[in-house]
Amino acid sequence: MKHPTASAIVLLLLTVLASRVSAVEPQTVSFTTRDGVQITGSLFLPDKHPAPAVVLLHMMTRSRHDWDGAAQKFVDAGIAALSVDFRRAGQPQTNAKGGDDLADLVLDVEAARAYLAARPEIASGRIGIAGASVGANVAAIVAGNDASVRSLALLSPSLEYRNLRMEPALRKFGSRPALLVASSEDPYALRSARGMVSMGDGPRELRVLSGAGHGTVMLSRESDLATVLVDWFVRTLL
Repeated sequence: MKHPTASAIVLLLLTVLASRVSAVEPQTVSFTTRDGVQITGSLFLPDKHPAPAVVLLHMMTRSRHDWDGAAQKFVDAGIAALSVDFRRAGQPQTNAKGGDDLADLVLDVEAARAYLAARPEIASGRIGIAGASVGANVAAIVAGNDASVRSLALLSPSLEYRNLRMEPALRKFGSRPALLVASSEDPYALRSARGMVSMGDGPRELRVLSGAGHGTVMLSRESDLATVLVDWFVRTLL
């Protein structure tokens, strides 16, 4: 059996140390919604300020940590990232009364965007939102109502998700750009994404993956997806 040389071991150790140094430790932050709910998030900041920023939204029953790997890539590109836990994160999503209407999640993202805008490290007017599954629908609704959101990336979006309807949101989003991503074996998300290409009069870029699954699961199955998202926001925010 051939043993590694001393120089090879030193090189390996330096590589490991360099990767640890380059990883940004996120700040755990919290803020309060208009209806008094406290929301928790992870804020990843690049070295240079003020920086553009992206709000990252998870899918049903998951948490903000689905975005940890992608958030590091945003920081490497000079973009701040705020991943947030929806109220009732990690649990089957019902509203406060146990019903199916999830409109209160919109309040969580409105508070996240306002929190980012108030941070001195964030460049004014250069904020985007990326959302997965239910997070995609919430992202579009918030952006449609807020002219300061410059760009969207929607993973596995739905034409309607428990009364969170996409068409009126994207038409209000208007001329601003949106990236739509769905996997070929996820028929409702793919059909929805294709339908959204003509919603609103701004650029709508469609990416179809294969075997990538649904929502933030796609980030783990498709190794290049995080880079695609970073490239999108570099093009539309910087």
